[in-house]
Amino acid sequence: MPKMKPSSGAAKRFKKTAKGYKHRQSFRNHILTKKTTKRKRHLRKLKDVAPADIPLIKRLLGH
Repeated sequence: MPKMKPSSGAAKRFKKTAKGYKHRQSFRNHILTKKTTKRKRHLRKLKDVAPADIPLIKRLLGH
């Protein structure tokens, strides 16, 4: 039986927490000059993964 290998891309993007998984928000990489300070500040925080996506993430991470 082959080993379960986690997706290395998913391993970098998602963090397991006590309640589920968290991920970094999009739209905060480049072209930041036109975005307001408030918008950039709110994008800093990690967000919870939607409940519908958790089975897929579990499979990608090999849990």
